[in-house]
Amino acid sequence: MVGKSSETIYFDEPGAQNTDETLRLARIGAEKLGIRNIIVASTTGSTGEKASRVFDGYNLVVVTHVVGHREPNVNEFLPKNREVITNNGGNVVTAAHAFGTLGRAVHKKFGAVQIDEIIANVLRIFGQGMKVACEVSCMAADAGLVNVGEESIGIGGSSSGADTAVVLTPSNTHTFFNTKVKEIICKPRL
Repeated sequence: MVGKSSETIYFDEPGAQNTDETLRLARIGAEKLGIRNIIVASTTGSTGEKASRVFDGYNLVVVTHVVGHREPNVNEFLPKNREVITNNGGNVVTAAHAFGTLGRAVHKKFGAVQIDEIIANVLRIFGQGMKVACEVSCMAADAGLVNVGEESIGIGGSSSGADTAVVLTPSNTHTFFNTKVKEIICKPRL
């Protein structure tokens, strides 16, 4: 039996310069497949704010870093971006990284590699954005803002902006291996 066929777009380079095109391609994929859940990684809220305009009427979940990720007591997510996202009907999740945090603390203190680091690095074989898209999808499911097993589009990036979009069925972090990446909409060609 032959399944559905979708075109994957490959960007020449990773990075924020691909954000607008990634969001556009993700919107086309969502419309084509009837997907209503869009999960976007956003550190400062800039990408999330753009996504809130592109995905008006969708269940948009913008996932940001935990407060203190780079510097104690500092929230990198800008209040003005949060306001635009929520005014446009989106949700914002601020939480610890699903593939880090305690493992990172153990690594920093004792130098021991933790299982979450291994999982993150295996996903990075497909690019940083793939790791991020899978991770924020788990975080959105953990927050109860998307249903486990329901097709969603996860959007991540490499350092800043968005350059990767995938169709997936998310799971909770504690059942991560139930997550299934079904299609790659776009990603950098590494």
